[in-house]
Amino acid sequence: MSDSTAALSQVQRRAVAELLRTAPLVDELGRLFDEAGEELYLVGGSVRDALLGRLGNDLDFTTSAGPDRTEEILRRFSRSVWSIGKEFGTIGASRSAGGRDWVVEITTFRADAYSPDSRKPVVAFGDNITDDLVRRDFTVNAMAVDVVNRVFVDPHDGLRDLAAGVLRTPSAPRVSFSDDPLRMMRAARFAAQLGFTVEPAAFNAMTVMHERIAIVSAERVRDELSKLLLSDAPRPGLTLMVASGLADVVLPELPAMRLERDEHFRHKDVFEHSLTVLDQAIALEKARDCKDGRPDPDHEPDLVIRLAALLHDIGKPATRALEGGKVTFHHHDVVGAKLARRRLRALHYPRSVVDAVCQLIEQHLRFHGYGEQDWTDSAVRRYVRDAGDQLEHLHILTRSDCTTRNRRKAERLRRAYDELEARIDELRAQEELDAMRPDLDGNQIMEVLGIGPGPEVGTAYRYLLGLRMDEGPLGAERAAEALRAWWAARPR
Repeated sequence: MSDSTAALSQVQRRAVAELLRTAPLVDELGRLFDEAGEELYLVGGSVRDALLGRLGNDLDFTTSAGPDRTEEILRRFSRSVWSIGKEFGTIGASRSAGGRDWVVEITTFRADAYSPDSRKPVVAFGDNITDDLVRRDFTVNAMAVDVVNRVFVDPHDGLRDLAAGVLRTPSAPRVSFSDDPLRMMRAARFAAQLGFTVEPAAFNAMTVMHERIAIVSAERVRDELSKLLLSDAPRPGLTLMVASGLADVVLPELPAMRLERDEHFRHKDVFEHSLTVLDQAIALEKARDCKDGRPDPDHEPDLVIRLAALLHDIGKPATRALEGGKVTFHHHDVVGAKLARRRLRALHYPRSVVDAVCQLIEQHLRFHGYGEQDWTDSAVRRYVRDAGDQLEHLHILTRSDCTTRNRRKAERLRRAYDELEARIDELRAQEELDAMRPDLDGNQIMEVLGIGPGPEVGTAYRYLLGLRMDEGPLGAERAAEALRAWWAARPR
């Protein structure tokens, strides 16, 4: 038996085992649609994931029934039905069966396309499974199972491509990517999620057509980029985006980093360094959620830390200079935070994500110098105060940013950060760092100074907060003393 045949046999065995788990649910759906005179197919990612032995609780189907008819049938299947995607032909429902909670989405046969200047697909419904499958993104997603007749439908050899780990389009690549340019981003995402390679004809089409991604809405591009970054191994997908030119349109700061040599890590450029930081950040993120030394099965990938790791050095190209024969990147942290804010806003990321990522980029160099000079307790307090609720993310990013091959230097940096974290923990236990406030609140300040509400109260509050960080807890009496002295010495 050849290796490819053996691989196909293994894939088929996994598929049978996975699909049998869903049999009662799928059989009931098939019966309802058959009684209504409609066809029903399990399709796309559900079939692919079943073949890979990783089928989840979300099942995708396609049908000959129109959206109204589908909704009518589904209401006999479940009490929980939604039609939020009805204009695109999709009706959803949830149902418990076999001790599991299932979500099904059923879409009318589709034949979508983009017009040359449109940002949204023109929704067109088809009338047969063959036309539906040929319009799908890749052959590994263009397989279906006829639910009623239990027939496996694979007109484009998707099973063979799945076994080979290849991404190939059912129709000519240029036709496929022209119909929906977002498929080029999906190629990058699947390269990351599945570890698949893009076949040469599809890659060539991506390089020729990469600018067409600009017609796709920012929200759809953002969602694909996020799915890529949240995969276990984003590097292949990001590398594909840069190599094909997609990143030139979607995230141009990324390929720009290939032009710069990092002053600390001359064996790789800043782009490669950033990918390594991302790899290391993911490893630390996962380790953070380990229980008893074992990975947490409920671990949720962290988009903020992954975006920050990828973009932490995007300010370097704009700040590169040569001083005394040495390459410098002064203030690339501040410049990088501004660039990241502009780019993430353009991609319509939520404000909370943008603010967190940019804060991490701006603060990622704060640790450097620790260990080479003594940090006072005041400096440690300010480090914690400035990081705020991003402190844990800052720990991960700072540790991940060490990619040197010099073992002694790497060990020195690791020990220095261990020491800093230990000092933070010690001060936190003593002083409640996470809820750091002045020793007097606003009402007490007004009482001590004999003033009413106004901007002077805020100024006094900030003075006491600075004093708190510099000297630690003072107690109400000493704080009131210091406040009176500061107030008396203020210029009038």
